[in-house]
Amino acid sequence: MNTAMIVDTLWVVLAAVLVFFMNLGFAAVESGFARSKNTVNILSKNFIVFAVSSLGFMLLGWGLMFGGNDPLVGTQHLFILGNSDLGFYKDTLTSNVPFWGKFFFQLVFCGTAATIVSGAVAERVKYISFIVFSFILTLVIYPIVGHWIWGGGWLADLGFLDFAGDTVVHSVGGWAALAGAIMLGPRYGKYDKDGKPKAIPGHSMSLAVIGLFVLWLGWFGFNPGSTMSIQNPADVVHILVTTNTAAIASVLTATATSWIYIGKPDLGMTINGCLAGLVGITGSCAYVSVTSSLIIGAIAGVIVVFAVLFFDRIKVDDPVGATSVHLVCGIFGTVCVGLFAEEGVTSLSTVNGLFFGGGLSLLGTEILGVISVGVFVFASSALVWFLIKKTIGIRVSLEEEIQGLDIGEHGNSAYPDFAIVAPIMASDTGAGEKVTAVNQSETPKQLGSTVSQEPSSGNVSPETAIPVVNRAHPGTKITKVTVITNQDKYTQLQNALDNIGITGLTVTNVLGYGMQKGHEEYYRGVPVKTRLLPKVQVDIVVCKIPVETVVETVKKSLYTGNMGDGKIFIYDVENVIKIRTGEEGYDALQDEEE
Repeated sequence: MNTAMIVDTLWVVLAAVLVFFMNLGFAAVESGFARSKNTVNILSKNFIVFAVSSLGFMLLGWGLMFGGNDPLVGTQHLFILGNSDLGFYKDTLTSNVPFWGKFFFQLVFCGTAATIVSGAVAERVKYISFIVFSFILTLVIYPIVGHWIWGGGWLADLGFLDFAGDTVVHSVGGWAALAGAIMLGPRYGKYDKDGKPKAIPGHSMSLAVIGLFVLWLGWFGFNPGSTMSIQNPADVVHILVTTNTAAIASVLTATATSWIYIGKPDLGMTINGCLAGLVGITGSCAYVSVTSSLIIGAIAGVIVVFAVLFFDRIKVDDPVGATSVHLVCGIFGTVCVGLFAEEGVTSLSTVNGLFFGGGLSLLGTEILGVISVGVFVFASSALVWFLIKKTIGIRVSLEEEIQGLDIGEHGNSAYPDFAIVAPIMASDTGAGEKVTAVNQSETPKQLGSTVSQEPSSGNVSPETAIPVVNRAHPGTKITKVTVITNQDKYTQLQNALDNIGITGLTVTNVLGYGMQKGHEEYYRGVPVKTRLLPKVQVDIVVCKIPVETVVETVKKSLYTGNMGDGKIFIYDVENVIKIRTGEEGYDALQDEEE
């Protein structure tokens, strides 16, 4: 085995692993842009879609994509599993990389196209329906387009250029996503009675940003890795820089565009802007100069902002902006090849686009490819979605959509700590016999015996329960003091209460409004009516410590003279019962025996 083969194989494998890692990025971005009640569903879709797409591409997809030079589809050596003679594919893509290395690299690209669909149909598609569609997409639809462009098909013969997949990957995924979003219809509550779009904010912008950086990292394998060789390092690093330059330009222009048009630098738009630049440069990264990549990225950042707003207005509900990023910017990036291609910027660039004296020839071919792929993928995807709709259905019930797909489709929650969980009081052995257990509420004198309980009840008999001990001090008044204030003042309030001997607090994060009228927010360009502001509610029940002392302490701790200092509410409490001991009233509020 020669050195060139070893080095090229390592390079291709490394790049493929980076592209595979992008699955995490898609999962994080999509779940961050979605509501928390659908997090498990979105994570699961992004998880399983790679397995499904891998199977489809392995069973038939690779053969349809690279099985000979037939203009329309591969017809030779279609089934690679169990095929002992894979020498047919020796010179496919590159002769320096063993077959399975080439296969895995193309496999992760195929998986990316399928993953794109997930975001556009999020929060209302049936899990099984998405799985079925993803399998068909990667089994047949994606490989056919891939054959046309990368497998020696009719578009390749015409001179169509798409270096790393603006059309093959992003546009295919985008057209399939658009068909699915249209077939599904918008989410419940997305539009008001007048048809105006309403913002449905995602639950975690932190998660979305983390996902963005994972995707950005993965793109450094996506684009440079498409060289399939590192024998010419100058080509690789040129592609690396054009990729990054387009991304940074689109971040800036998307931020500026949303700032000017919406009034605020919308983080969601910035995230989509960065992805738009990365998509926009994918097809031309090896064919354009660094200066041209700066221009391409800058334009993509502007386009994506208005694309998101456009799809919202025409009632194509895309929770994450997949159609705006991957379809619109994928088309734009493909056209940019015909505009900005410059002969000689790398050893891979051998033709000039319109802006560099190449005329309309290359541009015309690129536009023809965009139209042809768009018609084929949208029509075939719509047909598949339609057939699934008529058989197993594609949309969850309204009840399930309102409740969240996590519970309806998967039976669990991404954030169980925020839900009430009923503890298991006793276990069943499966044979129906009674379980002997020690009652943890028993007094020390009772611990010498055990009680027999029914497995399902979790109750004890009145005879074994702790008797209520009522030693309340007659005439002692019990008062509940509730303080609502800004969250950032909690620590100083807690310290002040500690100083006067308050040891029991119930603290709750709440939302509310009074004289403060809230503030204006935007989510992906759509206004969000926000009157409710985050507050902290501190509940204190006192008896021994005078209420006046508590009130004065709170006032002294929180007062600034500005709106937002908070309010104090005082209530009479009829009684307090300590469950562990049965003590009531005054005694129940004492942490230590007097």
